[in-house]
Amino acid sequence: MSELQHLYSKILTELGEDVEREGLLDTPKRAAKAMKFLTSGYEGSLEEVVNGAIFSSDNDEMVVVQGIEFYSLCEHHMLPFIGRCHIGYLPNGKVLGLSKFARIVDLFARRLQIQENMTKQIAEAVQEITGCRGVGVIMEAQHMCMMMRGVQKQNSMMRTSVMLGDFRESQPTRSEFMRLVGL
Repeated sequence: MSELQHLYSKILTELGEDVEREGLLDTPKRAAKAMKFLTSGYEGSLEEVVNGAIFSSDNDEMVVVQGIEFYSLCEHHMLPFIGRCHIGYLPNGKVLGLSKFARIVDLFARRLQIQENMTKQIAEAVQEITGCRGVGVIMEAQHMCMMMRGVQKQNSMMRTSVMLGDFRESQPTRSEFMRLVGL
């Protein structure tokens, strides 16, 4: 039994459960495997995720990828938050392969995290890897730590944004991005 499995077994016991009952026999093993997957973002790097998928381009107009689904675990309660990420950037001689945006989101989402920091990490990663003139990231999520416990507000939604470069300095650029993602 791995240490993580052992700890899940101990948690179940502390909750008053019988880890020998049929329904829980393999739960510590499954929970440990699930947690390793849900936090697999610690194992990757930006370079591995992008895997060289940066291509020369003379396009200098805004590129927007929206509705990238994600889930993460809040670092305060280890409960899920689930939502969508919208990314826009202004290329500067290079464009990033489309699927790499989703992989970058997952790299940071699959860590114990807060949404505010994750939004910034994604924006900085896109800027670093592409050398773009500017990037905007907007994330919208529902947080189970607010919905399942505490104030128990089922319809609450958190929205965060980070604007870098031209997206921060130019109101028309920011407005175009917001309009394209429907905000």
